[in-house]
Order: sequence, then C-alpha cells, then structure tokens
Amino acid sequence: MDSTNNNKSFGSSSLTMGEKICAAFIPVIAVMDFLIFAMAKCFEYRPHHKKCRYGFTDLARLSNESRFTVNEVEALYELFKKLSSSIIDDGLIHKEELQLALFQTPYGENLFLDRVFDLFDENKNGVIAFEGFVHALNVFHPYAPIEEKIDFAFRLYDLRQTGFIEREEVKQMVIAILMESNTKLSDDLLEAIIDKTFADADADKDGRINKEEWKEFVLRNPSLLKNMTVPHLKDITTFFPSFVYNTEVEDL
Repeated sequence: MDSTNNNKSFGSSSLTMGEKICAAFIPVIAVMDFLIFAMAKCFEYRPHHKKCRYGFTDLARLSNESRFTVNEVEALYELFKKLSSSIIDDGLIHKEELQLALFQTPYGENLFLDRVFDLFDENKNGVIAFEGFVHALNVFHPYAPIEEKIDFAFRLYDLRQTGFIEREEVKQMVIAILMESNTKLSDDLLEAIIDKTFADADADKDGRINKEEWKEFVLRNPSLLKNMTVPHLKDITTFFPSFVYNTEVEDL
C-alpha cells in the first residue's frame, strides 16, 4: 500500500475522531498483536516428553504470583523455551530474540522494541527470565484489572520514565512502529493527530499527560485497550489439549 492511500485512509471522514486519536497509540495494539500471535504458536506447539526444568513447586509459586493456573504457567514455559532458544539457547530471552519474534529479523535498532523489552526485563539486566516473562504477561490476563492495563500502556509511552507522557515521546513511538509496518503518514497528518490527542488528553494544558489524565483519556476511548487482553488464556486447555493430557503437573 502506498503512502498516498495510507494518508487518505487515516484522514478519511469515515474514521471517527476517536479512531484518529487512537492512531497515535498504535504501539499498544502492536504489542498485543505480537502476544496473540505468539500464544497461537504456543497452542500449535506439541511438547516433547522432556523433563520440565521448572518443577511443580516453581510452577505453583509463579501461579500464586500471577493470575495464571499451574497448567497455564507450564504452557507459557513452552512458549518461553521456544522464544529463548531461537538464537542463544541459554534459557533467557535476549533482545535479538524478541526482535526476531516481533519483526522477523534480529538486527537493527528500534525504539518500540527497546521499550517493550525494557518492560519485560524485570531485573533490568539485559535479558528476560521466565519469571519476568510470566509477571509481564500477567497484565494481559483476561481477569487483570483495567487499572493495571492502563498503567502498562502508560509506561510504554513514558520513554524517559518521568511519570509523564510527552508529545515528543508519542511522536517517536508512532514513527518507530509505522516504519516497521511500512506505513507512512504525511508530517501534517501526524502532527494533526498528535495535536488532537493532546488537546483531548492533556486536561491541564501543560504539554504533557500525567497518569490521571491518561486514565481518564483511556476510559473515554476504550478501544485503546481492546487488545490488552489475550483471550486464549482463560481457555488455554481448550486450545492446547495435547499439553493438558501430557502435562507433568496437576492443576491446583
């Protein structure tokens, strides 16, 4: 699709203003597109009958620390092993491996990737351990409170971790994800969308969006969070029957 068509579709009068505003927050939706795709691959996976590195005690502990059942945690471990061994088989997800999963290439710099990786890197040591993987995915559980989902989305855009979403941060994130999706917007249209976003979200007109303003903005535009839930998780046994029949642990 060429840039002209892309610009027309974003500027089309058929889009509501809310939809145009939400265009400024494409990265949130892109995160969930990846997670849903990855979970689908997990469900297609047929595990070998190998001893799970994590025993029942470990799985039960992670289940207690999250909203996942023990079976779900073990299924997530199968997904984690697949991602963490794609380049370096060391039981950890490296940034290159996450980039390979997201963009089908382990090379190149990407602001969007950096921010997602940082949110999943619980120990801030440059890799994602399984525990951090489970804890990060917990916010996408169907039963996770909307407040947690709103907070995660806020932190995704708070690039400098100042407690505010600033205009330039939103612009950088949108440009980064549009480049990866081969979508182009004219500078004028991009600026107009961001202008309207801040006009609606920045209640005190100080040029930045604080947490309370963000919460109110998202509640007025719920489509921003419509992909902040992985629907399969609450029905994982339905989508992953072979795993359930061969699981090494019994659910609590």
